Amino acid sequence: MRTESIKTYYTAMDSLEGRFDKEARKLRLAASDVDAYEAWKTKTRSDLSELIGIARMETCELLPERLESVQEDGYRREKWLIQTEPGVWMPFYLLLPGDLQPGEQRPCMIAAHGHGTGGKLSPAGRTDIPALAERIAREHTDYGVSFVRRGYVVLCPDARGFGERRESSGQGDEEDLFISSTCNQLNVMAIGLGLSLTGMWTWDLMRLLDYIGTRADIAQDRIGCCGLSGGGLQTLWLSALDERVSCAIVSGYFYGYKDALLKLYNCSCNYVPGLWERVDMGDIAALIAPRSLLIETGDQDPLNGERGVDNVVEQVDIAAQAYRLTGTEERLVHHIFAGGHVWNGDRTYDFAKRWLGR
Repeated sequence: MRTESIKTYYTAMDSLEGRFDKEARKLRLAASDVDAYEAWKTKTRSDLSELIGIARMETCELLPERLESVQEDGYRREKWLIQTEPGVWMPFYLLLPGDLQPGEQRPCMIAAHGHGTGGKLSPAGRTDIPALAERIAREHTDYGVSFVRRGYVVLCPDARGFGERRESSGQGDEEDLFISSTCNQLNVMAIGLGLSLTGMWTWDLMRLLDYIGTRADIAQDRIGCCGLSGGGLQTLWLSALDERVSCAIVSGYFYGYKDALLKLYNCSCNYVPGLWERVDMGDIAALIAPRSLLIETGDQDPLNGERGVDNVVEQVDIAAQAYRLTGTEERLVHHIFAGGHVWNGDRTYDFAKRWLGR
């Protein structure tokens, strides 16, 4: 029998929210002209690269290897493997349009995945796998296939902790394990080493860009990156830190950190020590200007936070400052659609066609 009941709880969340208000965004975008913006971008990009651990990643030979090739309706799906750090391997699907001709160059799209998608399997449209079919239908996460059917060369990688890159605690083919991830475990271990999972994901995608640079069938000045949810996180960071990406499409991952990640505790892969002291999400997006950026937001997406779309628009407005300063306002589009945490795509493919071709 319980002998004591707690009538008052002494929590710390109010203190953390107050600390956020006092200390956040010390590197905020506050430039008044394009020269000041470029100086801010150089400093902030360097600071964030150091913060997430990019400078501590170890380079190595890619050693690309093709593991399989499967003919699908209208395209070919190949599975490849590259080395991103010494002894660290990343499998990915390469989707090749069926009408790709020898010697031809096509625009390219990296299709990054989020949580619960089986890693690369959902963007690559693996509806033959029962654990994924319903989710793909509900959230439209097969966007890699949508792009290859429009003529793009598409790469769908496994991020660390997902798919074939799950650590031992999350490995297995049971339905719940198959679509699970070990990203939380990896980020906790990374933080103890002064790294972050955000940094490791971004580094791996930078190495994927290195691989893309070796392919004669890809137009090197027409490379895009897209993703829903955690795929939006990967897209945002890669595009902010690596100018080889000329078109970014971020879905379901754009909002103010306080409402969406401080108040709504989310998966630890969203968290980097010291990040909120420096920037908010709009500042990260501002690093992408003047390259093209589309942000799509479901008006009922619970990840927007308690203030809903207002928490998103405030961050878009921060990014918009950079596009105004560079005279490229038409390259930033914010699409708000009626719906939840899903890939919408209603404006996505025309946007990509405008800035990448096809």
